[in-house]
Amino acid sequence: MKRPEAKISIFDHGLMYGDGVFEGIRAFGGVVFKLDEHITRLFSSAKMIKLQVPASKEDIIVIVLEVLRRCELQDAYIRVVVTRGVGPVGLSYLNCPKPTFMVFAEPIVSTSMLEEKGVSAIVSSIRRDPVDATTHEIKSLNYLNSIMAKTEAIVLGIDEAIMLDTRGFVSEATTTNIFIVKNLEITTPPATAGILHGITRDRVIELARELGYLVTVRDMTIYEVVSADEVFLVGTYAGIIPMVELKRDSIGDGKPGLVTRRLIEVFKKIAREPTEGTVIYTEK
Repeated sequence: MKRPEAKISIFDHGLMYGDGVFEGIRAFGGVVFKLDEHITRLFSSAKMIKLQVPASKEDIIVIVLEVLRRCELQDAYIRVVVTRGVGPVGLSYLNCPKPTFMVFAEPIVSTSMLEEKGVSAIVSSIRRDPVDATTHEIKSLNYLNSIMAKTEAIVLGIDEAIMLDTRGFVSEATTTNIFIVKNLEITTPPATAGILHGITRDRVIELARELGYLVTVRDMTIYEVVSADEVFLVGTYAGIIPMVELKRDSIGDGKPGLVTRRLIEVFKKIAREPTEGTVIYTEK
């Protein structure tokens, strides 16, 4: 169906309470990047909140590919959503007998300008809660934590917000994981900092090591971000985006660095390789 035809009940608990899980997935040049891993994480998130996914993993993969074919998309953003479903007012999952399941895809908006110029960021006053159900292992529909941080940035005319965990260590940006580069060593926060365990993050760590860089996963301070040679953000939709300014201070020389640019170039190539995901169109 087309966008104007898509509808959901006002009594759906995904709308009323954010009770549901989702996966955002990218297709690059006819290859759905890490599709199997994304659907596996969808089931893991659903299990942790006792939500029954109304289709098998294999069936969802088939559905995703069919949606892309019908929409004639090879470069796209795909979202797979499972909500608790329609039920009366109240938090009990027992009152929602049938989950709501949906898949949609839309053309990707180019990120080339952001890759070339980079983005600015603030340090948000909103903290990431490392034990909150909206972070770490559960990719839930409840994004209010991130929305509040993003709103702070928008009000100030800044692109992005960096969030700290409850201990004061760097966690992540509102929808992306953060990496810093110092003396050619790459560092990114651990899961204990309240981050979402990103699938693209894992592949970028692996890629950086394949290219010969030392990658360390550890707690890091906001001072390390400000004083880094380079900073970049990683997410499913964004890919790899340079961050060139924090708190209106330039990071490095204020331009995307050599390491970041190399990672962007190589990642954009490998993301289109069939070995990195699932091919949309196959020969019969």
